[in-house]
Amino acid sequence: MRVVGGKYKSLKFNPPSNIPTRPTTDFAKEGLFNMLNNYFNFDNIKYLDLFGGTGSISFEFSSRGCTDITNIERFPKCQAFIQKTATEMKMEGFKSYCMDVFTYIENCRESFDLIFAGPPYGLENLDAIPDLILEKNMIEGQGWFILEHNPNHNFDNHPHFHMKRNYGTTIFSIFTNKKNTEV
Repeated sequence: MRVVGGKYKSLKFNPPSNIPTRPTTDFAKEGLFNMLNNYFNFDNIKYLDLFGGTGSISFEFSSRGCTDITNIERFPKCQAFIQKTATEMKMEGFKSYCMDVFTYIENCRESFDLIFAGPPYGLENLDAIPDLILEKNMIEGQGWFILEHNPNHNFDNHPHFHMKRNYGTTIFSIFTNKKNTEV
């Protein structure tokens, strides 16, 4: 795996084998960050990564200048790898917690400019995640919640749906605080 942009561009990292993750492809990451570059100044955002996996998306945010990153991953082996890599890369403002995402959401008292969730595609309650985030007021102001999913899920009619981007079978649905009156 590698970082696709920013100050760590082309930096390779090797997650441990036999971990329960589905890393976002480089193609999808590049597309996502090409779009995000048009909307956000990464130097000034507070970012939350749910289902951190290998840490790949958090590392991309750090590489682009984000210095307020919270990463949530429930599998100890994955979380240890994420923390070790962040420490080795001397990532500023990087926090990583080994805990269940739904427990984190339930207890969260913060809001974030950008939230990314890349859950397992077969997660039973994947469709509930946008509502949980919105109910807890976790999106700051004009911020976004980005949910990675496959074509088996469709959020186009969700009242807070903003837009989506497709990269093969990887889809990023984006939600905001503002209700979409056109849905």
